[in-house]
Amino acid sequence: MYHILIIEDEPAIRTILRAVLGGEGYSLIEADTGARAEIEARKHKPDVLLLDLGLPDIDGVTIIRHVREWSPVPIIVLSARTTEDQKIAALDAGADDYITKPFSAPELLARVRAGLRRNARDSDHISVLNLGPVQIDLTRRICHGPRGPIHLTNFEYLVLGCLARQTGLVVQQSQLLREVWGPDGLDDARNLRVCIRNLRNKLESNPSRPRYLVTETGLGYRLWVDGGAA
Repeated sequence: MYHILIIEDEPAIRTILRAVLGGEGYSLIEADTGARAEIEARKHKPDVLLLDLGLPDIDGVTIIRHVREWSPVPIIVLSARTTEDQKIAALDAGADDYITKPFSAPELLARVRAGLRRNARDSDHISVLNLGPVQIDLTRRICHGPRGPIHLTNFEYLVLGCLARQTGLVVQQSQLLREVWGPDGLDDARNLRVCIRNLRNKLESNPSRPRYLVTETGLGYRLWVDGGAA
């Protein structure tokens, strides 16, 4: 059974979340203040945090930073704050996703399932990729090829990391955009196409006929590796 910590000071919202998530079989822990939330997070080690930013004692962004000091647990912000600056602040602090109120039950459940999947993949995270003569250490952010070091940008490492968590499987374009560029980048697929093209030019022996970074038309991208990944 997955454990979800609900950090929300409005009783009516907690009642809704209790009905939606409890009805799906999740075990729920609740906190109505930031101070209580940090205690419950350390005590129960939940699988997902659902966090409202407007808490009465501590701002939610501060809670995110505190949790990120000791835990990689998926944090999904559930907030009435809708400005771009507020979303960016939460994501930069370490939140994994951002849902604005009012929200639909199906969307909430889908975001929670996505967070749980990311958490499961991260526990078995691939840190070193072997693409023919090229070796990429995603943890240390070091890339070497037959001619020496290869420089990859921050976005290129992030895209590779997202693909590596599902090696051999199709990763949807929308997932890559959300995880790398955030929810506000979903409408700009050009950034992703440019990033994939640059990665192929740096890592593939024949970029026009890629062997490792494969496009699945209408779906997304797939990453293949050689000899299993370390």
